[in-house]
Amino acid sequence: MDYFLTEEQQMIKEIAAKIATEKIRPIRAELDESEDFPWEIMKILAQSDLFGVYLPEEYGGLGGGVLENCLAIEELGRACIGVATTYAASGLGAYPILLYGNEEQKQKYLPVIASGEKLAAFGVTEAGAGSDAGGIQTTAKRDGDDYILNGTKQWITNGGEAEIYTVVAITDRKKGARGASAFIVENGDPGFSFGKKEKKMGIRTSATRELLFNDCRIPADRLISREGMGFIVTMKTFDVSRPGIGALAVGLCQGALDISVEYARKRVQFGKPIISFQAVQHMLADMATETEAARALVYAAARYIDSEAKDISKFSAMAKLFPTDVAMRVTTDAVQVLGGYGYMRDYPVEKMMRDAKILQIYEGTNQVQRNIIGQELNKEYGRIKETFF
Repeated sequence: MDYFLTEEQQMIKEIAAKIATEKIRPIRAELDESEDFPWEIMKILAQSDLFGVYLPEEYGGLGGGVLENCLAIEELGRACIGVATTYAASGLGAYPILLYGNEEQKQKYLPVIASGEKLAAFGVTEAGAGSDAGGIQTTAKRDGDDYILNGTKQWITNGGEAEIYTVVAITDRKKGARGASAFIVENGDPGFSFGKKEKKMGIRTSATRELLFNDCRIPADRLISREGMGFIVTMKTFDVSRPGIGALAVGLCQGALDISVEYARKRVQFGKPIISFQAVQHMLADMATETEAARALVYAAARYIDSEAKDISKFSAMAKLFPTDVAMRVTTDAVQVLGGYGYMRDYPVEKMMRDAKILQIYEGTNQVQRNIIGQELNKEYGRIKETFF
C-alpha cells in the first residue's frame, strides 16, 4: 500500500532495507547461534546515519520523529529482530534525555548517540518491578554535589555494551511512584558494573544483562528534569517508544510472510505447488492481511504522536499490542506452512517464531497494554456527557 511517505522517509526505509538484505540476513543464523553482539552491523548503521533518524538536527540527527524511527526499525526487523532490537534500544535510552533532559545534557549526549559513536540503554526493570514501574527498589541518595545509586536493574537490553544509560531510581521512598527520579549513568562510573549476559529463547544476538549499582557515585547534574519525575519520564518515554516495538513486529511478520510465500510456490505436493491448495492460500491470506493491518496501525499511531498530540497513551499501547500479537500468530503459521522444514534451523522461520515471543513481553506486557487502553477508554467515555443508552 502507498502510505504517502516523503522522499526522505522512503530513503530511510530503502537504506535500512539494503543493510538488512546485504549485511544482516546472510549472518542472522550465525548471530543467533553464537549470540555475539552485532557490533559490525551497528557500525554500518552508524555510518549510514540511521541512529539519528528521530533526533533533531541541532543534536546531529536527521530531524525525523517516531515514524522515521519505525520505518528503520521495521526494515531491520524484517531480517532479524535481534539486531533491530539492539538498534531500537539505543533510541529507548535516548528518549528520556530528548524528552526531559536540559540543554547541557542534550548537547553532551544526543550527538554521540545520533552518530552511533555510543549506544544507549534504558534501565527501569527490576526483579520485582517489570510492568509495575512503581515497584522500583534501586535508590539514589543526594550526597553533596553527587548522587549515590544502589540496587540492581534486570534484563536491560544493550546492558554492558552501551556507554550511556538512563536509569530510574527512588529518591524518596515515602512518596511511592512519585518518589522516583531519572538519571544518566555512564559506563565506567565508579560502583557501576554488569551481570552476566543472559541466555535467551530468542533475540540471542541482543545483549541482555543486569545493571549493578554498588555505591555508584554520579554528578548531581546527571539528574534528568527534577527529583520525583522518574515515573513520568518512564511513562512518556514508553508512549513514544512502543510504536517501535510494533514496527519490530511488522518487520518480523513481513519477513516470515516473504519466506512462507516463496516456499509455498516452490514446494510441490500431490503434483502441485502447495500455494495452489486453498488451505494454504487462506493461511497466507490471513498472514498478509494481519501484517498490513499492523503496519497501518503503527504508521498511523506514529504520525499521530509526531503531530504533538497530547492523548497518545492509548494509541501507543494499541500500536504495540496488536502488531506483536499478530507477529506471534504469523510466525507460528509460517512454521506450519513450511511443515517439517519450518521446525528445522536450516530455515529462519524457526528463529522467527522464537524471536516473536519477546515482543509480547518487553516494554510492558500485552496484558498491561490492554489495561492502558481500557483505562483510557474509561476516561474518554467519562468525559462524554451524552447518554448512549
